[in-house]
Amino acid sequence: MKEENQAKKYEFLSEDPSVKVLPIMLSLIIGAFFAILNETLLNIALTTLMKEFSISLTTVQWMATGFMLVMGVVIPISALLLQWFTTRQMFLGTMIVFTIGTVICASAQIFPVLLVGRLIQAVGSGLLIPIIFNTFLLIFPPHRRGAVMGMY
Repeated sequence: MKEENQAKKYEFLSEDPSVKVLPIMLSLIIGAFFAILNETLLNIALTTLMKEFSISLTTVQWMATGFMLVMGVVIPISALLLQWFTTRQMFLGTMIVFTIGTVICASAQIFPVLLVGRLIQAVGSGLLIPIIFNTFLLIFPPHRRGAVMGMY
């Protein structure tokens, strides 16, 4: 009984003792939280943006449509990029791209600049989800992956 409890306690640890799972998981989950939250965050502000930038509904709709379109293009490309770069390089690059997009959006004085910032953020968001699942596949043995992905 005690051995069973001990095994459950370390259920989410990697079999490789040199891998520090907790910092990796926290980094991925925090990054994913902001990227996923960002997908729909600005949708509630579309009417405000229309007034602020004096643009039409069809123009402001490009923010949501463009974001999802860029994500849809970037997600399949992530498999190719993961062959060229390490997972760590991809994660850091993705977070840097996402942050650059966020800074551009925050400093946007005109709508086209805001749209470009959102599209750059979409590149970061689109690459992040495949990187997270790839990381899980790398650091966890097959019999633990389902539990870890369920927790995520």
